[in-house]
Amino acid sequence: MIVEVKNLTKRYGSHTAVSDLSFGIEKGKIYGFLGPNGAGKSTTMNIMTGCLAATKGDVIIGGYDIFEQPLEAKKLIGYLPEMPPLYMDRTPLEYLKFVAEAKGIKKEDINKEIDKVMEETMIKDVSDRIIKNLSKGYRQRVGIAQAILGDPEVIILDEPTVGLDPRQIIEIRDLIKKLGKNHTVILSSHILSEVQAVCDTILIISKGKMVACDTPDNLEKLFAGGITVKITAEASEKDVKNICKEIKNIKLTVKENGKYSEAVIESKDKDENKLCRDIFFAFAKNNKAIIEMTKSAASLEDIFLELTESETEEEKNADKESEEGDDE
Repeated sequence: MIVEVKNLTKRYGSHTAVSDLSFGIEKGKIYGFLGPNGAGKSTTMNIMTGCLAATKGDVIIGGYDIFEQPLEAKKLIGYLPEMPPLYMDRTPLEYLKFVAEAKGIKKEDINKEIDKVMEETMIKDVSDRIIKNLSKGYRQRVGIAQAILGDPEVIILDEPTVGLDPRQIIEIRDLIKKLGKNHTVILSSHILSEVQAVCDTILIISKGKMVACDTPDNLEKLFAGGITVKITAEASEKDVKNICKEIKNIKLTVKENGKYSEAVIESKDKDENKLCRDIFFAFAKNNKAIIEMTKSAASLEDIFLELTESETEEEKNADKESEEGDDE
């Protein structure tokens, strides 16, 4: 593991922002860090980068303890906070030179390193413009450039596409995929489709606790309550009902529409390919054509809501029990 977070806890007075959080980050992968507002994502990232102290627990970066060996650990990390730490009255070139010196990059290597990150983040054409005059998209690119300056092994990006327009989001998303080929990337985002599109593994936290950690595909399979297949068939409603009697353990809803029928077939069997094959061959055997077939399972949005809402319900019940106890 390139990053190990062990029993991490952060309290602010009586409020616990992060509670006994543990997870590992493998080298060379892109991780999505998800959670509702107030879940503890930014707090965890700030602790992982050494910007914030923990109440208890350990963070190990490449074998170095972020609290006991901060200089060695921080050399392995590049960090883009939600609000990029930019100097608005400087140009990207001037700003990156300052960052390079602060990171301790050798003087003879600074120009080469800056040229490399400007090429990667595609900001060469604005390198001599004042940062405050750049678009939000270019400012984010400058922020990412400072994060990857010095070629750190781990890049942590907190909401890198917040406030960007759709074109800029696509550009930053492509950049993150590119960075993932040579770095370990930890990405926090509220855009679930973005996380699903670029991440190898997804970590979901709620109320400071880990509630899931797996690949997007495995999460979908794990939380799938069953499969829903929708078909449009060149057959009457009666024909569809008779044909579907040959398929075991399904729930059928069908509506005739002219010479076609639209049907929704639900099954608790999680083998979606088998269900689709059974439907196809049942209709083919009866010489009825399927014009369209689509299948659906639990989406990342469904999984996110189920995990975070269930935590909220547990808290509500606990609060209710506490209130009832106080009344007694």
